[in-house]
Amino acid sequence: MGRFSQVLRDRGYRITVQREVILDEVEALPGHVSPNDVHARVAARFPQVNVTTVYRTLELLEHEGLVSHMHFHDGARWHRADEGLHQHLVCRQCGLEEQVELDEMQPLARELLSRHGFHADLAHFAIVGVCQECVRAAAVPVG
Repeated sequence: MGRFSQVLRDRGYRITVQREVILDEVEALPGHVSPNDVHARVAARFPQVNVTTVYRTLELLEHEGLVSHMHFHDGARWHRADEGLHQHLVCRQCGLEEQVELDEMQPLARELLSRHGFHADLAHFAIVGVCQECVRAAAVPVG
């Protein structure tokens, strides 16, 4: 039994075979995972598990503080909470994903708060643009 399964069991949740397989896959996959990534791996062993069950399990894990999600240009992805909150820069040309510490985003957070009174959750979405290599290689217009 994996750590996620044990934590949920200790908190009173029922751990079905399907749920345990999903939990094990989420725990084993590194970095950010989509529900479809998890479902593909689970379905290889248990074809009867549907993607809705994967979504529900990820939502339960997030509710319990074990994972968090971030919105990328191609949909939501989850990562283990012990990986900490961070931001991503995603190149729309080559797909490069660069992780950025939230400290680098603090000037933007302060500006949004100062100008608009808005408390931004800067770890909830990825910033999509064009990386400097793609700009150099193709003379892609920025902006």
